[in-house]
Amino acid sequence: MPLTSTLQDRIAIFREQVTLYPVSCERLAKGRSDSEWLDAVLAAGVKIVQLRDKESTDRALFEKARIFRQKTAAAGALLIINNRLDIALAVNADGIHLGNHDLPAEEARRLAPGLIIGVSANTIDQAATAAPRGASYYNIGPLFPTTTKEGLSSFLGTEAIKGFSAASTLPFTVMGGIKFGHIKELIALGAQRIAVVTALTEAEDIEAEAKRWLSAIQAT
Repeated sequence: MPLTSTLQDRIAIFREQVTLYPVSCERLAKGRSDSEWLDAVLAAGVKIVQLRDKESTDRALFEKARIFRQKTAAAGALLIINNRLDIALAVNADGIHLGNHDLPAEEARRLAPGLIIGVSANTIDQAATAAPRGASYYNIGPLFPTTTKEGLSSFLGTEAIKGFSAASTLPFTVMGGIKFGHIKELIALGAQRIAVVTALTEAEDIEAEAKRWLSAIQAT
């Protein structure tokens, strides 16, 4: 079952409870499975996770997403599926995150009116049009060089946050090469939700590191 049945309730949780936004990446988890990663971040107390898996077969991804749904619901955390609306709907996920080359947000909203829909914003215009396109939130990034995506040559830097956030009233996340030492600066610039991949997937102790991030964000 989904964490909650209405979009309004899901967005309220996103706005009020989400601070650290972990995104899975099994190939960058030092031999640990997505399931092990999930158990660790949920044990730390995160309120959202994103399942991002572009390598599994459709059946394997569905089975993995179903496990993610069971565990996130039990822990009281939102489940976002990267890119795959069909998988998100099949497992009753709370939302989907769409990149700029994925299904248009307008179509996702038409097909799934009750889901949180996040969109990637690499330009101010993409942030400004996020709400009219049906998005519930947008992600500003990549801020810094990152190993999770290949072929990137330009990065926004923290100076982008002010302009992007002024372009839309939607809640937003920031992502891309973010390290623990960036937390204070990001929050000072208005970033309330920090999305990370390798900061947690590559951590020696994922649960302890997630707790460290949560504590630092809350204390800042």
